[in-house]
Amino acid sequence: MTQFRQVVSQHIGQATADGAGVRLTRVFGGAGIERFDPFLMLDEFGSDNPDDYIAGFPPHPHRGFETITYMLEGRMRHEDHLGNVGLLQSGGVQWMTAARGIIHSEMPEQQAGVMRGFQLWLNLPAKDKLGEAGYRDYAPEEIPRLITQDGVAVTVIAGQFDDGQVQQAGAVQRPHTLPQLFDLQLPAGARIAPRLADGQRVLLYVYEGELGVNGHAIGKSRLVRLSEQGAIELASESGARVLLIAGTPLGEPIVQYGPFVMNSREEIEQALRDFRDDKLTA
Repeated sequence: MTQFRQVVSQHIGQATADGAGVRLTRVFGGAGIERFDPFLMLDEFGSDNPDDYIAGFPPHPHRGFETITYMLEGRMRHEDHLGNVGLLQSGGVQWMTAARGIIHSEMPEQQAGVMRGFQLWLNLPAKDKLGEAGYRDYAPEEIPRLITQDGVAVTVIAGQFDDGQVQQAGAVQRPHTLPQLFDLQLPAGARIAPRLADGQRVLLYVYEGELGVNGHAIGKSRLVRLSEQGAIELASESGARVLLIAGTPLGEPIVQYGPFVMNSREEIEQALRDFRDDKLTA
């Protein structure tokens, strides 16, 4: 008899603002982030009102983790102290490794229209937190996409998609946390059963429609956290779009202060001193 992962918890995001006043929904982040290890935060942004996004995210620092930005609609320009410049467009992804320090900006490249997407924060293991910073821009055509036999459209951003019928490596692979990041678009009546390794933490965020998760009904704008053993079966009677986020927990202490995520308070205090003394990126 097949053992299925259980729905451990459900979460509803909170409306907030970040950067220079960009309105967004913080799906998770802040207190209790150990529950989502190795992931630290998920933000969803989406508006056709320029006042909600036009101020963008002027230059700001990060240390100790990675950021993944996935744009559904719109245009956003990235610039950082390393000299990287990238234009994130509809369907594209930016993967930034802050590590020991990066200072970057993310500014809209549009004056009107819809700006819609997600930003996910992925923790780094302690041994890599003070490593080299890096950045990579992935154009839409660089990100693998496929259609399953049941008609589910899958965008394979990171990791390895496998449903027992088709396998596809994602655009990004990472050691240690082994992140899996898929955008799944289920038409009405479709089912999908992605295979994931036991021990991985699995999160599902339903951002359109309604989803059945191992027999549990999950509504729009709900995040579910699953248990770490067993199979997954997803279905939708009316159609749905969902982010599947999975990774191997690091099991290390997490201490966060704003844009810095380290393993101890002393390391956070050092990050603050380094930023104050213009040594964050040295």
